[in-house]
Amino acid sequence: MDDSRRGFLKKAGVSILGFGCAGGVASAFGRALEGEKLPGALSGKRWALIVDTRKCAEQNNCTDCVDVCHLTHNVPHLEDEHHEIKWIWKEEHRHVFPNQVHSYTPESLQTRPTLVLCNHCAKPPCVRVCPTQATWKRESDGLVMMDMHRCIGCRYCAVACPYGSRSFNWTDPRPHLKTPEQLDFPRRTQGVVEKCNFCAERLARGMGPACVEACQKRGTRAMVFGDLGDPDSEVSRILRTQPTIRRKPALGTEPHVFYVV
Repeated sequence: MDDSRRGFLKKAGVSILGFGCAGGVASAFGRALEGEKLPGALSGKRWALIVDTRKCAEQNNCTDCVDVCHLTHNVPHLEDEHHEIKWIWKEEHRHVFPNQVHSYTPESLQTRPTLVLCNHCAKPPCVRVCPTQATWKRESDGLVMMDMHRCIGCRYCAVACPYGSRSFNWTDPRPHLKTPEQLDFPRRTQGVVEKCNFCAERLARGMGPACVEACQKRGTRAMVFGDLGDPDSEVSRILRTQPTIRRKPALGTEPHVFYVV
């Protein structure tokens, strides 16, 4: 990261105060954007997420992971589906993996609700097209980050993302929060793009992603998060011992969200 970008991000952490965050949280968020390590922060060489769609489907349309994510990150609820903001959501398996189903794929699998979110690709096309570096891949751990306060709303990243994982704020999102605003994450404004960031601001404070924590509290362990750079981590073990698939592998983006089906 060059000095000019590092300086900007440090200032961004302070400027978040103007968006309704407390000073300590603003500092933590700014450092999370920058990739600095705070005392007690979780660290990894390459973060990844594994979703076991079988275990998830057994929970009868559970939305705990979606609800806690949207609560934690002040994601608004808009009735107009053309304007909705989504960080994590569910779609049918056949829509998530259109090139990996065929006429003999069981109907139960084709219609299985499947979690989708930003894939934090190793080769993210969204990063290549952003003219302001409002989105970038963090070299320290591979997370694809988004600085909503630097976004100019061109939406190039949303067009470039082949997974539909980015949302654009067509209207002011703040009046559409379903619950009182959470001060642990900066609120957005009209005209910017946002997406899942693997809870970088929580990792910086020593906590795992909120969605994974909520899922594991149910005792299902349908979501597992960890460091692929550690061969002894749970995600590494699962990938070695269970067959998994990724979304649209032919595109060469190398998603770091894996699915057990």
